[in-house]
Amino acid sequence: MTNNYPLIVGVTGASGLIYAVRTLKYLLEDDRPVELVASKSTYIVWQSEQNIRMPAEPTLQEEFWREQAGVPNSGKLRCHPWQDVGANIASGSFRTQGMMIIPCSMSTLGKLAAGLSSDLLERAADVQLKEGRKLVIVPRETPFSLIHLRNLTTLAEAGARIVPAIPAWYHNPQTIEDLVDFVVARALDQLGIDCVPLKRWKEDEGSH
Repeated sequence: MTNNYPLIVGVTGASGLIYAVRTLKYLLEDDRPVELVASKSTYIVWQSEQNIRMPAEPTLQEEFWREQAGVPNSGKLRCHPWQDVGANIASGSFRTQGMMIIPCSMSTLGKLAAGLSSDLLERAADVQLKEGRKLVIVPRETPFSLIHLRNLTTLAEAGARIVPAIPAWYHNPQTIEDLVDFVVARALDQLGIDCVPLKRWKEDEGSH
């Protein structure tokens, strides 16, 4: 790890919260500091997809995410309420390694492309762009409309890295988690973080 600055992980109300859970698992197991903010819609999706209530209180939410990720003690995790726009991650003076939004809804995508910040997640992402830091967006939607594509292009032009939640099969996945982990690993690659055990293309042949 090049520094001890935290990575911001943003979670939105897009379907596929397993992507966020697996991301946290590997980051915390690698003893990395994480600042997490989940959007208001995330609470609804947890209830809808898993019939689980995600607590709003930060300490209880930390316990919740650790339980979901199966990492009770490793790493440093701090959770922020979505409406706390005065949190540390809302300021450019708070140094980070960057931010990943996983999964990213099209609503959040559209607001970021328009420069709007209506909650802490959107403000934190906007800060990464204005400070020239890394912002990795993992959109989870299909098909993309022309509006979605234009918003993705706008953010790419602004410096964000776009990593759609599209798995590969050359690593011979055996489980759903294997497919999810491929996306998580490729997203973390954009931040220079290698903590997901993944068989990469022709790696067993000594070619990278």
